[in-house]
Amino acid sequence: MTRLHSLIPSLGKATRIAKGKPAQSAEARIKPVFNVREDEHGYDITVQLPGVAKDGLEITAQADELTIVGRRAWTPPADWTVLYRETPRADFELTLAHQGDVDVDKSSAELKEGVLHLMLPKAEAAKPRKITIH
Repeated sequence: MTRLHSLIPSLGKATRIAKGKPAQSAEARIKPVFNVREDEHGYDITVQLPGVAKDGLEITAQADELTIVGRRAWTPPADWTVLYRETPRADFELTLAHQGDVDVDKSSAELKEGVLHLMLPKAEAAKPRKITIH
């Protein structure tokens, strides 16, 4: 086994890409790696979107779901020869369902170095409350 074979896990895949045959169609989207944490105040979501800039990011909130679409704008130079690519050149898409308990107007999002951090507070009606006993 040559050193190149030991560095590249799937040489067949790299050869397909190098010959100009994309691994996926232009319309294909991949699900990014993400993490969701919940507490009594809301949801804290972290999404890995490598190569996505702020202008390539779209976050849409509907009644009971949140959709995140990230488009990568980088294109390789014309004389570039790809030997191996860990991720496909497809865009990212993630749809998360919730119970309609999110206050979208108070939500915030920050994209820094390919990591999206979303804070989705729960609506006041969905937060736990104590009942006073008389």
